[in-house]
Parts: sequence; structure tokens; C-alpha cells
Amino acid sequence: YLKEFVPDGTKVFSAGVETHGVNPKAIETMKKDGIDIANHTSNDVNEFMDIEFNYMITVCDNAKERCPHFSSKAYRFHKNFPDPAKAKGAELEVAEKFDEVRDMIKQYCKQFVDAYL
Repeated sequence: YLKEFVPDGTKVFSAGVETHGVNPKAIETMKKDGIDIANHTSNDVNEFMDIEFNYMITVCDNAKERCPHFSSKAYRFHKNFPDPAKAKGAELEVAEKFDEVRDMIKQYCKQFVDAYL
């Protein structure tokens, strides 16, 4: 969602402390909101160690604790979101959890961009 809300010309990168590929349920969930992430990749944070970032956002406690130190003057932010991939239940219940977390992320990204960009 950051890419949807940032001003033109702003570069947005996404990476994690583990790579698992893009979850098909996440692709489906984002598609319901008009965003196609089918061609996105699952990148390791170490791929971006040489980039001088302005902002860094961790989105789960595990990532915050395990994220390598970037020698950067980036402002760091943290927001822990539930992991919808860990949701249990019927298919509809899991889909609802993905939707719920998607909406939380969307709101956070919009607020972040409004406040800092």
C-alpha cells in the first residue's frame, strides 16, 4: 500500500528476514482491493544493505528483533501486524482474517504517508 499512497518518484522497497514467496491468499486479498501483487517477489533484507533509506518500517515483532542493523540514518518505525498466514479455521474465516489485516496495513500506510511524506 505504500506504493499506492506515496508521492510520485518515491521508491519503496519490501523485504523480510525470511523469504517464503508471495502467499497466494495475499495475492487474492489484495486483488479484491484492486491491487495486483502477483508479480511481487519475496526478498531478503540483506539484499538492500547498501541502500541509504530515509525510513524503515518493520511490520512484525519477529522482524524487529531479527532485522540486521543498517548503517543508515533512516528513521525507524515499528508496527506489529498479526500474521494472517497463521490463521486457522474454515476457508472463509481465513479469508476474513487476510482482509482484516489488509485493511489494517492499508490504514497504517495511509497514515504514515500523510504524516511523513
